Amino acid sequence: MKSLALLLISLATSVSARSIDTDPQQAIIPLDGQSAIQDRALIELSPGETRWVSEEEKWELKRNGVKFMDITENGDTYPYAVDPEMAANSIVYPSKPEHKHEVKALMKTLDKDNMRKHLEGLTSFHTRYFRSQDGIDAALWLHDQIEEVIEASGAFNYSASLSLFPHSWGQSSIIARFPGRTNHTIVIGAHLDSVNMYFPYLRAPGADDDGSGTVTILEALTALLGSEKIVTGSSENTVEFHWYSAEEGGLLGSQAIFKSYHEEGKDIKAMIQQDMTGYIEQTLAHGKPESVGVITDFVDPALTQFVEGIITAYCDIPYTLTKCGYACSDHASASKYGYPSAFVIESDFEYSDKKIHTSEDLIKYLSFDHMLQHAKMTLGFAYEAAMAKF
Repeated sequence: MKSLALLLISLATSVSARSIDTDPQQAIIPLDGQSAIQDRALIELSPGETRWVSEEEKWELKRNGVKFMDITENGDTYPYAVDPEMAANSIVYPSKPEHKHEVKALMKTLDKDNMRKHLEGLTSFHTRYFRSQDGIDAALWLHDQIEEVIEASGAFNYSASLSLFPHSWGQSSIIARFPGRTNHTIVIGAHLDSVNMYFPYLRAPGADDDGSGTVTILEALTALLGSEKIVTGSSENTVEFHWYSAEEGGLLGSQAIFKSYHEEGKDIKAMIQQDMTGYIEQTLAHGKPESVGVITDFVDPALTQFVEGIITAYCDIPYTLTKCGYACSDHASASKYGYPSAFVIESDFEYSDKKIHTSEDLIKYLSFDHMLQHAKMTLGFAYEAAMAKF
């Protein structure tokens, strides 16, 4: 309690110095019946570089833009995490898209208004911090939206499933599963939590990070379920959509899921992450063309090349190659457990949203036209990978 009191005093000073707004929406709302923060965490800053830190130190690292995995509960590492250039399992992906007619028909159903509606609902929660009651409630609300989409498609009448993946911190991850003819599995991911880097219980709308990715993949799923093959379980491969809890705490939710998949021997052929899909202001301000950012570090090269082909085939804007560092989003958890992963972000990383992790990560700064491009890419990726023969 002494350390918490000191932290609150320190935060009051730093927030004042940074002119962070202190309106009633910034009120601290801790999870009822639980202490506000925990004491110590083991984090990994790069492959094999670990450090014990306090919870306060974790958030200080985040304020300084330092990325890490919290491996307190999942301390094991695997060779792929140490050698990210190694092609996982030597998987061969299609050299070019093979289902353009089907995908482009599905793309006609993508709806920016749906994305806005879902993002308005998601950002209405005070915060989606994974240890807060609002964070728990936001995950349950999102689960209900996904359930409505799947129910409307009729996929529950076949073998589709939707489940909460529980975690010790309270907020669950969400997994929507659509079995195919094989257990080869394609994963599309985003993270559902948000955080305010000045203190985790402050207002954190998380519109871009990662509300944008959350609703982008939900809209892609909605369109994908226009495919009879996906709905009836007739696709070649199984498709899963994941919404991860606690990414902001150090990829906690995705690590737990991919660790369990590794232990179960699940055959994941591809995983793609959508984290921040809506901000283009700085790209345009610097005179650069609107594009999507394909991450090239700590990803699977062959899968990334496949993603580049998907963007070229299905998006109306080009891609730019960029880097984001170690453990910059949940795809790193897939890599850690030996699964090939890729990551596409809203722009060159240099021009990505700097309002994230504050109360100013708001819808008004985002472009739904740009998010639509990410939805097209996600839909194309999901369908093409679902039908590929591995």
